Amino acid sequence: MKIIILGAGQVGGTLAEHLAGEANDITVVDSDAGRLRELATRLDIRTVRGAASFPWVLRQAGAEDADMLVAVTNSDETNMVACQVAYHLFHTPVKIARVRESAYLTHSGLFSHEAIAVDVLISPEQLVTHYIRRLIECPGALQVLDFAGGKAQLVATKAQYGGPLPRLSIAELHARLPNIDWRVAAIFRRGKSLELTEQTQIAVDDELFFIAAREQIKGIMAQLQPQQDRYRRIIIGGGGHIGERLAEAIETHYQVKIIELSQTRCRQLAEVLNNTLVLNGNASDRELLLEENIASTDLFLALTQSDEANIMSSLLARRLGARKVMTLINNPAYVDLIQGGTIDVAISPQLATIGTLLSHVRRGDIHSAHSLRGGAAEAIELVAHGDAKSSRVVGRSCAQLALPPGTRIGAIIRGEEVLIAADDLVIAENDHVILFLPEKKYIREVERLFQVGWNFF
Repeated sequence: MKIIILGAGQVGGTLAEHLAGEANDITVVDSDAGRLRELATRLDIRTVRGAASFPWVLRQAGAEDADMLVAVTNSDETNMVACQVAYHLFHTPVKIARVRESAYLTHSGLFSHEAIAVDVLISPEQLVTHYIRRLIECPGALQVLDFAGGKAQLVATKAQYGGPLPRLSIAELHARLPNIDWRVAAIFRRGKSLELTEQTQIAVDDELFFIAAREQIKGIMAQLQPQQDRYRRIIIGGGGHIGERLAEAIETHYQVKIIELSQTRCRQLAEVLNNTLVLNGNASDRELLLEENIASTDLFLALTQSDEANIMSSLLARRLGARKVMTLINNPAYVDLIQGGTIDVAISPQLATIGTLLSHVRRGDIHSAHSLRGGAAEAIELVAHGDAKSSRVVGRSCAQLALPPGTRIGAIIRGEEVLIAADDLVIAENDHVILFLPEKKYIREVERLFQVGWNFF
């Protein structure tokens, strides 16, 4: 597939890294020559220097015969104009744009071929807000990922010292929940995926991924992390777009406070939020946190645009007694470094955005894709097509599939039913199959496995 990526920032560069090793023809466009050189040194890609929306730049990048344009520059307007130019001048089949500003997103008719020709709209703030809300609803989780429109969820949690998980085998773990259908999809130990059997024992600090129907998740987490009570009192450090949207989404179910440095922004927040207390101040102000009873706060969320400010305010909040701390980290390289210590969960907007982009860029009928563990692993949802003659998956049991090393089927969604994977479970046409890949290098092999033969009509 020939793909043009506009923007060589964190999202554009990470997307290029994901796709370059998968037999794609990738061209990255940016005005920063140094950033392009750095990418070209590491990856097998073409680079073009110039303004992403200029017709001659797009022509030089190969827009005339490109299969897809992904516009992820730092400018909403540049991304939208680039898609419009690609559509009218080069007839690019698929155009994806990242748009942050909510003023554009509230007008549904704006993005169409009759107006602004964007086929797929990506809003990082909406994605991150939804992601954080799922974490709030599932205390003790490191990640909560939706599949099949939320019918099933993949949850990551950590085996804490003194908790119920260490020293249990997978068989013993399942025996503790005999009336719940669920499956351990993966266990990571010191950054490496384990080969799982029923006898595999869980150790302290292991990262465990499990999958189940959405309505079963709370019951499972209650057994795996029994000390995790529901959040009630939440303080948000930073009243930007993400802080505002999150407060608006949760303020009717939780006691929410926002600490925002700008007085002007505080006034704006106070006008749109009905049940949230808006405080003017610095989230790293020790006295302010003490005044707002940080010691009795269930969850502190640092959501400013500064990684350093978020990390410092989170460390301070935890030292002063906040029960849990989640921190927004814009640099994905920091995520694994800080998560799991004083900071409970590090949230990367880039990785959340990459997961959504991958679901649209991947070959085959991939319904959703999620980047895991800093992009090293992936969880994907593929739709099975064809019949026993034209497909290598339809009509075959899970045990019969020639899956790459370490790849596990977590569940199958059949209509409204969530079927947890078992060796004898047979895949049917139009099933949504959820797979966990501990190494993303196997993604092309999985895609080929699900492709139908020439005789499928």
